[in-house]
Amino acid sequence: MTSQLATPRFTGLLAPFDLRTTALLRTDVLVIGSGIAGAATALAAADGGAEVLLVTKDKLDETNTAWAQGGIAVVQLPEDSIGQHVADTLRVGAGLAEEEMVRAVITKAADAVSWLEKLGTAFDRHDLESGDQNGTLQLSREGGHTHARVAHSNGAATGREIQRALVEALHKHPRITVRPHVFVRDLLLRDGRCVGAVGLQNGRDEAMDIAIEAASVVVATGGNGQIYRETTNPTGASGDGQALCFRAGARLADCEFVQFHPTTLYIAGASRFLISEVVRGAGAVLRDRNGDRVMEGVHPMADLAPRDVVSRAILERMVATNDTHVYLDLSAVSENPHKLFPSIARICSTFDLDLAKDAIPVRPGAHYFLGGAATDSLGRTNVPGLFAVGEAASSGLHGANRLASNSLLEGAVIGLDCGRTAAAEAQEAERSRTRIGLPRQADGPVLAADPPRILHDDLLYALKSLMWRQVGLRREVAGMTDARARITFWHQYLTRGHLGSRAACELANMLTTAALVTEAALARNESRGTHYRDDANHRDDEGFCRRIFLERAADGAIKSELGPLLQPTDRTPT
Repeated sequence: MTSQLATPRFTGLLAPFDLRTTALLRTDVLVIGSGIAGAATALAAADGGAEVLLVTKDKLDETNTAWAQGGIAVVQLPEDSIGQHVADTLRVGAGLAEEEMVRAVITKAADAVSWLEKLGTAFDRHDLESGDQNGTLQLSREGGHTHARVAHSNGAATGREIQRALVEALHKHPRITVRPHVFVRDLLLRDGRCVGAVGLQNGRDEAMDIAIEAASVVVATGGNGQIYRETTNPTGASGDGQALCFRAGARLADCEFVQFHPTTLYIAGASRFLISEVVRGAGAVLRDRNGDRVMEGVHPMADLAPRDVVSRAILERMVATNDTHVYLDLSAVSENPHKLFPSIARICSTFDLDLAKDAIPVRPGAHYFLGGAATDSLGRTNVPGLFAVGEAASSGLHGANRLASNSLLEGAVIGLDCGRTAAAEAQEAERSRTRIGLPRQADGPVLAADPPRILHDDLLYALKSLMWRQVGLRREVAGMTDARARITFWHQYLTRGHLGSRAACELANMLTTAALVTEAALARNESRGTHYRDDANHRDDEGFCRRIFLERAADGAIKSELGPLLQPTDRTPT
């Protein structure tokens, strides 16, 4: 690659905007995304009296939340405590999780579960006839947790049940309008404030198909797992929210931290499917092709070690045994695994795999993006009028790694607080008559007179393979530098042409988030949490116990900044 391609340039919009030729909608609060974070935000904003428009690029139930298996973490057992849940979260966060944020979210966990149940979510509870007179929640244990505290539904189909209840609540609320199949292409700013968005409706290719004016805009679009060849995420997880916020001038944080889930069902030619951590919590263990335990002697918590530790151990064993995967052995699970994990059993059975008899082939896959728009505890970004929640945000809860089942918790707790705040700000702007309308028009990128013809699927596969090889579970400076140059080159020629379709815009967003991950990973010259560098395989608290922030500079380049040096939050004071 040539030196002039070393630094990517990103425009504020993917395409020009002209209000004179665009259909216009107006609302108090615009929520982009219908997973637990977006739905909680919309419901809370509407309960607060605001008119809410919720848009999502697919159906309302096609979200990362719907794919979540394990559950939502909540302290219930007498031997457990909020303090211990906080300590587990801080330990897994590898020194960067913000203790105040962690404690604030975890303290509200029981209220979040209660709220979900009031909406109609059916969590698994002990049978009253079994002697449990209170019908208390059934709790599982997952990696990084010192106690069983994961509330679930139908074994490992929690996300689907939560999403079902949320969608019903969204449809029933009189102040919420839902519009599926609206792909938000760009956020719109006026006088430095986010005042709405423009997107493509119903999958049509015409640019500027619909414009939405809003006093408060909330980005809740989920993660970016699709930038990797191996991922547990649905096809819609293309980093749209992170790219939208970045182009709009929001400050992003923690983009180097990508959590890989250790156990993705791996069968050549088949779609990847997450095998929940609750399976290992019930007694399953990881073995290699020779039958040897993968996690024996690797970590004190063995198969329930934090996900980054287990994922790297699996990768190392795959290399050592010259295999494409390892195996999940359920023979030590005391109860019937078909009854415990019906959805997993059903998927495995389609490949003639029996959970009770067969070892399940698994390997790591990109699972959760810890980076996103840097926010406060209410979801506010540094851009007035713009909020971000859930996986599109970086609230400080997770730090350098995420404790299992804390993400649904974060989406519910911060989503509810964000919705109330967004509604209040929108209503205050209306009362004080300070609400700002959309700009009349805005320029997009300069297009080439004769742009290259792009095979989007081919470029997407090249990106996913590059990120998996060079900015994945293990990283080093030469590979990441090469990746940055390639991503820059690809982004440059993609954006020389008209980005009028959803597929083209998604690809631009994936290239953008891939560039953000790579840039932050190059800046963090150490190994911490989910970020592991072979050329700096140590944790450096003196130099890098700090967050890395990224912003779009005036010339469109990625501007990186090391945050202030922090006291590690995972160390027990002496």
